[in-house]
Amino acid sequence: MRVTVARSVEEALADPEASFLAGGTDLMVGVNFGRERPEHVVSIRGLPELAVVAVGDRVRLGGGVDYTRLLEALGTHTPAMVEAARTIGSPQIRNAGTIGGNLGTCSPAGDTLPVLAALGAEIVLRGPAGERRLPFEGFMQGPRKSSRRPGELVEAVEWDDAGPAQAFLKAGTRNAMVIAVANLAMVVDRARKAVRVALGSVGPTIIRAAEAEEFARGLYEESGWERPLAPSAAAAARFGELAAAAARPIDDQRGTAAYRRHVVAVMARRALARTGAAA
Repeated sequence: MRVTVARSVEEALADPEASFLAGGTDLMVGVNFGRERPEHVVSIRGLPELAVVAVGDRVRLGGGVDYTRLLEALGTHTPAMVEAARTIGSPQIRNAGTIGGNLGTCSPAGDTLPVLAALGAEIVLRGPAGERRLPFEGFMQGPRKSSRRPGELVEAVEWDDAGPAQAFLKAGTRNAMVIAVANLAMVVDRARKAVRVALGSVGPTIIRAAEAEEFARGLYEESGWERPLAPSAAAAARFGELAAAAARPIDDQRGTAAYRRHVVAVMARRALARTGAAA
């Protein structure tokens, strides 16, 4: 295995067949277990072009921004992303793992991916031909499959500030450092009158719960977008049912399909309550 430490994005993109290494929290696991044997690895950690952070009405996080820095940069901004980043591994993993790596691995269980879907995030790719932008729903194609072309890297992710009415919930087989049995992100953008609900680890890709979103929009239209939402028990239960119906889970060593649907319904009810109460 040949290893190159890139000194610029241009140098990193010189070999379209190379595997990129930022934090290595996924790639090195595959190498250590013999699942991956890349011939050429290019280290992109430390490249200033991938370390940009801008937080405001439009948020931009470079693909090389690790989760510890993400948490420091966002603070109370974009609470769903903050909640998701806090669930990722140990402090050592958060110091190494990057948001670009989560997108590059493209696992349905990736904790930040439902949040990016619920935020309506845009993925900024950089390749030999220049910059290319994709909405999140056009990026992820399946488990570990994306629209990223050979030689392209994730330069950044961007999204518009959606306000504080956001939630991220995760269920796993233990309380910390765990791959999700299911996770869910919900973003209520009161200013734009939009509701987005995204489910992770319950299908081959991140799934948008469109019927649940439409139902929640109706609740907000009825109560007023500028007011807190206190859904009835029946409304919360129906929202949970619609979210669970969108899931396409399987049975595996971490949980059954039936359990995953149940968990999604519970998380959806809680997310509706939390986002409804957010000022």
